[in-house]
Amino acid sequence: MSRDVRKVLFVCTGNTCRSPMAEGIFRNAAKGTNYLVSSAGVAAQPGSVASRDTLKVLSDLNISLDGFRSRMVDEKMLAEAEAVFCMTEGHLEMLEMMFPEHEEKYHLVCDFVEVEGKVGADVPDPIGMGRPAYDAVARVLDEAVLGVIGFLDSRGE
Repeated sequence: MSRDVRKVLFVCTGNTCRSPMAEGIFRNAAKGTNYLVSSAGVAAQPGSVASRDTLKVLSDLNISLDGFRSRMVDEKMLAEAEAVFCMTEGHLEMLEMMFPEHEEKYHLVCDFVEVEGKVGADVPDPIGMGRPAYDAVARVLDEAVLGVIGFLDSRGE
């Protein structure tokens, strides 16, 4: 496999909860590889920090998001990404509407893992639901990221 950098993008709504958590979990799982991971939102307020509960969950997993700031998904990051993983069907549809030229890169995070008996489920939005909801999202993402890495490795670009 080539050692060229392979860029991966995770997308959610505001880029403060799910996609930053996926970014951190993926980065940790893909240590020592040539993957470069980032995240963005379809309705992000640029410059926000990750949510307190996201940071706590990641900290408990010994994962840091030092210097993280939310950002809106844009043409440049989509063009550079090898693959884009959306938290929900709604996020994927939004990207297809906004940037149809990259639709072959779009996937659901849970396309590669079974969640509650279903492949391709949405990652639930934990915002305002308290720490247990964030822990549940972390468990889903932890499993999903392994499937994502397997999918990417099988393509071996």
